[in-house]
Amino acid sequence: MTAGAAPRTRSFVGGGGILLAADEWGEASSPPLVLLHGGGQTRHAWDRSGPRLAALGWRVVAVDLRGHGASEWSADGDYDLGLFAEDVRALVAEVGGRPVLVGASLGGLSSLLAAGEAPRAAIGALVLVDVAHRPDPRGARRIVAFMRGRPDGFACIEEAAAAVAAHQPHRTRPYDPERLRNNLRRRGERWVWHWDPRLLDSFEGRMDPPGMAERLLDAARSAGVPILLVRGGISDVVREDVAEEFCDRVPNARYVDVADAGHTVVGDRNEPFIDALVPFLKAARLSR
Repeated sequence: MTAGAAPRTRSFVGGGGILLAADEWGEASSPPLVLLHGGGQTRHAWDRSGPRLAALGWRVVAVDLRGHGASEWSADGDYDLGLFAEDVRALVAEVGGRPVLVGASLGGLSSLLAAGEAPRAAIGALVLVDVAHRPDPRGARRIVAFMRGRPDGFACIEEAAAAVAAHQPHRTRPYDPERLRNNLRRRGERWVWHWDPRLLDSFEGRMDPPGMAERLLDAARSAGVPILLVRGGISDVVREDVAEEFCDRVPNARYVDVADAGHTVVGDRNEPFIDALVPFLKAARLSR
């Protein structure tokens, strides 16, 4: 398996029978590793990570969360975090083999609840990518404001790329408009983001609701598996003191910073992200 290998496209069945689109790399006999993107992204956020991890000997599955990308939308517009956790449980059961879950932001929260709340998903380890028990509200509001900012979409992909570049000025490499096409869909003559706009009401409602921090900490302690928190070194969503508190209160957790990465760690600094992941994955494989 080479780092540039094309994925196999397939689907899984999530909670309530919802269909989830996925890409898969690696050999069927390799230990499974599931990649879950953040809110407003698609499985293509992992297009560089997936083949790299498969080349290291994993069967890698990257999934579009419900309401995102090519996966089905919730018929009633409900995107409660518990529904995403149900999808992760169903996904883990279908993948089998006690997979390692790697979840960014929304994908991390969903994985954490799936692993730590009954019925607990049978996983081997958990990686949380720039998400912990309590977000910095300033960073969370900035992301939601960006997602709400262009309800009418864009005239062309280049216009969308310019908007993303302005939202993430810390990225030094230029945006590839063709890669961004995977996060967009046509609506008439316009390009709009490839997710259900009803998601935003749920996102705003769970920025830091009462009791959520303790619920997430309880889930992390109950998961009973090694947890690695990969924090963006310049993230405005997970502060360093919050990452430290998470690890202090969850005995099986530790964290590592990826320098010069913001909240979108994988897109900002993919190779350093993989480097931070490899020792943890090696230990997870040895403990199987």
